[in-house]
Amino acid sequence: MRDKIFYALSFGFLSGVLWRSFVLVNFYTAVFIGVMALSIILFFILISKNKWGIIFGAFILLFSLGILRFHSADQPSPKILEDILGRTALFSGIVVDQPDKKGDDQQKLTVEISNWTNQNNRTDSSGGIKILLSAPLGDFRYGDEIKFSGRLDKPENFLTDQGKVFDYINYLRQDGIFYTMKNPQPEIVSRGHGNLILSSLFDFKEKFLANLYRNIPRDEGILSAGLVLGERSAFNPEMRNDFIRTGIIHIVVLSGYHLAVVADNIMRLLTFFLPLSFSIGLAIVVIILFALVAGSPATAVRAAIMAILALVARATGRTKDIGRVLVFTVGVMTLWNPWVLGFNISFQLSLIATVGIIYIAPRLEKFFKWIPFVKLQKISATTTAAYFFVLPFILYNMGNLSLAAIPVNLLVLPFLPYTMFFIFAAGMVGFLGPAVAFLPSLIADYFLAYLLFIVRSFSSISFASFSIPDFPLIITILIYVHFAYYFFGSDIALFFKKIE
Repeated sequence: MRDKIFYALSFGFLSGVLWRSFVLVNFYTAVFIGVMALSIILFFILISKNKWGIIFGAFILLFSLGILRFHSADQPSPKILEDILGRTALFSGIVVDQPDKKGDDQQKLTVEISNWTNQNNRTDSSGGIKILLSAPLGDFRYGDEIKFSGRLDKPENFLTDQGKVFDYINYLRQDGIFYTMKNPQPEIVSRGHGNLILSSLFDFKEKFLANLYRNIPRDEGILSAGLVLGERSAFNPEMRNDFIRTGIIHIVVLSGYHLAVVADNIMRLLTFFLPLSFSIGLAIVVIILFALVAGSPATAVRAAIMAILALVARATGRTKDIGRVLVFTVGVMTLWNPWVLGFNISFQLSLIATVGIIYIAPRLEKFFKWIPFVKLQKISATTTAAYFFVLPFILYNMGNLSLAAIPVNLLVLPFLPYTMFFIFAAGMVGFLGPAVAFLPSLIADYFLAYLLFIVRSFSSISFASFSIPDFPLIITILIYVHFAYYFFGSDIALFFKKIE
């Protein structure tokens, strides 16, 4: 009974948030639904004594609370700036996130403005409003106070290279960003206005990246930053296209998909030499270090949590207990920021991959018995489960079907833990000087060269990848419904079994 109540409350809340993400429900309707749910619960507790009625009422009650939680986060754009939309104005504010470099000459700056001056020389205070600047490359840092001028615009959705419409408006809204500005000329007024801990982590990340670029040159150095930090700003279009065509782009994306697969592989390889408990501990340490070096943005923290859950579940086999923890964790993350459930692709990818690794990978191990080593069988099962479980999601969101994905992942991922270890070593000992970092950098360079060789070789095959720009949402939903029935049908039937 307690399990049923827990899942009813959890999925009720998540369903309410997801429903409100795409369907407008006003405040009073949500409150009415909540009151009706309370009435249902009281009726079945005091009069009918039907436990299924209580469970149903609990689901509807949390459904209404999920709607209300998203409603509280779905605030309209501040009206104070609407009068100058499409006009030029002078602003000042603080850079509240790490600058995101785009290519060799552009960067994105998230600025929380403190005041602005319009063309009539009227100055207003407007703290808490964020603007995303597409600015020329410069020496800007988190915590800088800057002043800038330009035309204030609102973000617009756009078509990706695969022909899919990207919901850029809601992607930015999850971070409280309502406005954009192109080609301003920002000037630094002062520095040091950010959180001290975040500033230290971001500074460390920049120095770590400098060590990698200095010690591992060429494309291998660019790839090394992508592997350990999800840093793809220096990727040229050709390299990015190669990774997409071969279905291996996830290794340079800051998500639980990448982290969970890598952490599981690390744990499996360590068990060749160390006890299981010690291997799990070291793999968790690797995940935490990754989150710290990445600067601990919300994306890295979410990815790390998902990866740790998947790792513990695979190592201990206690999928039922970890399943509860996973549902609870997703609920807490959604409560904190309800936008992530419907609009954060990295979070969605992390969640789907984590489910695949926890529940599907153990069932696929029997298909890899032909591989000589048991550890490599488990690594192959983890890789395949994660990819196949996220494939419908990738087809719908990115419109790319890679026929080379499975062989490329199987050829690359077993070596990825070693590659990342030596990349991390090169970045860390690089603080002691290039001479000390020479050996780990050289070994990392060989592994990275191998990875690039595999990716480029398979990408050169004409039929390695197909673009499916209009993969239907209904087909995606039906596929996951089938997955749920096939893999979780017995658990669902057990859930609806008569309560004693």
